[in-house]
Amino acid sequence: MSKSVYQANCKKCVRLAEFLKSSKKKHPEYFCKPVPAFGDVKAKFLIVGLAPGMHGANATGRPFTGDHAGILLYETLFKFGFATKPVSVSADDNLKLKNCRITNAVKCVPPANKPTTEEIKICNTYLKNELQALRPGNVILALGKIAHDSIIRSFDLKLSQYSFGHENIHKIGDGLTLINSYHCSRYNTQTKRLTQKQFEHVFKKVTDLLNKS
Repeated sequence: MSKSVYQANCKKCVRLAEFLKSSKKKHPEYFCKPVPAFGDVKAKFLIVGLAPGMHGANATGRPFTGDHAGILLYETLFKFGFATKPVSVSADDNLKLKNCRITNAVKCVPPANKPTTEEIKICNTYLKNELQALRPGNVILALGKIAHDSIIRSFDLKLSQYSFGHENIHKIGDGLTLINSYHCSRYNTQTKRLTQKQFEHVFKKVTDLLNKS
């Protein structure tokens, strides 16, 4: 990958850079930098989330690690053979992904977990470069509408023609398949908007798509 998919010292978003700086003062042991993707760059399955959680990826330096949002995700990854362990605790816990990679639409933790439209747009350059490295037959899982919209924008496609909806499937780019899921956030899982059964059904579709490619 010649184009930049990650910059550890990126400060393009002033608000986010200041928030990281203040967070580091409060939590000096935290990672508090843009969080890089996790997994094999040649993986056929890419998961795109929203942004690092304050006490999760922002603390550990690994996507969906250390907070509630990662519980269901890593359990499901393990169950379907995409991870070597069902629990992701820290960046040095020896957990490995198999034929899978996880990234975020926004690399830095945003205040109140809500990036602005401009921040999402600025960070889309990195996501676009990640997606351009994918090959025909690859599958992308968007966790939530912001991730979905960011992916569609990365391919310069019209959002109106690619609607977000749980289990919606779209053909995009050069032979790529995008599948949607509600985000595995604490709110969605505790309110049962997203159940374990529903999430596993999405992963069943992912494995079926990968097996056909």
